[in-house]
Amino acid sequence: MFTCSFLQLCMNKLQIMKTVRIQNGIRALLVICGLMLVAILFFPMWRIDLQAPQYPEGLRLLIYPNKLAGNVDIINGLNHYIGMKTLHTADFIEFTVLPYIIVFFALAFIIVAVVGKRKLLNILFVVFVCFGIVAMYDFWRWEYNYGHNLNPDAAIIVPGMAYQPPLIGFKQLLNFGAYSVPDIGGWLFIAAGALLLLAVIVSGRTTKKLSKQLSTAAIVIILSATLGSCNAGPEPIKPGVDNCYSCKMTVSDSRFGAELVTVKGKVYKFDDAHCIISYIKTKAIEPAAIKDIYFSNFCSTHQLINVNKLSFLKADALRSPMGGNIAAFDNGDSLLQVQQRVAGTIVNWNELINQ
Repeated sequence: MFTCSFLQLCMNKLQIMKTVRIQNGIRALLVICGLMLVAILFFPMWRIDLQAPQYPEGLRLLIYPNKLAGNVDIINGLNHYIGMKTLHTADFIEFTVLPYIIVFFALAFIIVAVVGKRKLLNILFVVFVCFGIVAMYDFWRWEYNYGHNLNPDAAIIVPGMAYQPPLIGFKQLLNFGAYSVPDIGGWLFIAAGALLLLAVIVSGRTTKKLSKQLSTAAIVIILSATLGSCNAGPEPIKPGVDNCYSCKMTVSDSRFGAELVTVKGKVYKFDDAHCIISYIKTKAIEPAAIKDIYFSNFCSTHQLINVNKLSFLKADALRSPMGGNIAAFDNGDSLLQVQQRVAGTIVNWNELINQ
């Protein structure tokens, strides 16, 4: 009887030990997260973009785990005039501490994967989330101090004006539009947190189907974070909302819209072929800085299509918003059908831009 009871107790203990350990699939996922955190050391975690008419390509402040980069000198020059402190890497203790914290979490992910205890997984998740909250608060505090503690003897003083950039999103600061968003390192950090949450949620389940779903979800999160931070493409043109960058008129007819995307990912929207062609010819943006040019497809749903895949019809009867009277087509049959109605001339992009 005693032997049977002892064996039963051992079996129960073994079962409990099995339930508190995490599956091999989750362990592998944690190792991947640890490697992602190591990669953060080599990429900017956050960026603040400043846009103004006098800077067509905009200014960018890049925040790495251990330094500031980007157009720091130009931004410091502008900050001096409005009384803000200049930005220097040496002034921030965060840049000394943060790399060690990131390495600590990278090792913690890998250690939890090796040990495989669910309790350690849960502790890691709580600590990781708490660090994220503290880091965002510290970033907000840093922005607040630099935006509010101004030099009273500055050359430009606007009573009641503060220059705190947004924590995330957009904010207008005098004639500058400020965008604050995660960069590659920040997206990797967010992805690691999302995958860690996913691991915590499913750590008690053991089915092969769930493991497969977890692997698929991990791939989707990693790709979304990476591609979302790297890809620069066209943005939908919103009639009645967006303004033409050249003529400043509100876009009224989506059939004639156009966009220019720079290599830095900045998007310029136009309401007419005349406007985008005129703007390109001003050389406000160097040709080498232009990544892609898009036009609205005159037919169908007026989706934006790369200029290299389009043909154009020029006809006075088209009556576009700013008198360019040029329509773009990705389909030759559609172009010919419209040409029969308006009796225009078919041209290509090189002919238009070189006229």
